[in-house]
Amino acid sequence: MHLLDNTLSFPHPEQTHETGILALGGDLSPERLILAYQNGIFPWYSDDEPLLWWSPDPRMVLFHDELKVSKSMRKLFRDQKFKVTFNQDFESVIRTCAEIPRQGQDGTWITEEMIQSYLKLHQMGFAQSVEVYENEKLVAGLYGINLKEKAVFCGESMFTKISNASKYGFISLIEKLKEEGVQLIDCQIYTAHLASLGAKEISREAFLSHLGL
Repeated sequence: MHLLDNTLSFPHPEQTHETGILALGGDLSPERLILAYQNGIFPWYSDDEPLLWWSPDPRMVLFHDELKVSKSMRKLFRDQKFKVTFNQDFESVIRTCAEIPRQGQDGTWITEEMIQSYLKLHQMGFAQSVEVYENEKLVAGLYGINLKEKAVFCGESMFTKISNASKYGFISLIEKLKEEGVQLIDCQIYTAHLASLGAKEISREAFLSHLGL
């Protein structure tokens, strides 16, 4: 595990510890965050921990042509069950992701420092959000980093307040990214929810190759 200083650099992801942690320390400046994502690295830590940088092996990803849409979800789209917007209320999405209770978690890893950093990335056009509404109320959302030059979208977090709303937003995002030429969605770590949508685990080496590394 490597200790970062003020130098704007990271060790190669191949040097990641078996836990998935590559380094600790540094800062959450926009420049460092962009460099991290471009190299298959992301921050994940709690308030009571140092700033931790991860590059897990295996890596959970979704290829846009492997997206699975169930019959029940197709019906929701036919019925236009929800209204979906993009990049219209990034701050509400990231703050709700931070605040919403999650099963098996005592708190959040989305600290106020992280929120402020990603708001800057949103202003720069890197961090993007999806908002899902029902009756004009925000019921689900997600955000991530769009590495357009690498055709990769790095998903960060999502929330839902009612059944199927986050899936609706996620599927809508995949369709939009597909039109923009994005081929791979980085989901970071396995969850059954993502697997049900077609995401799968690949090796870190394979993931890095998609980033041109």
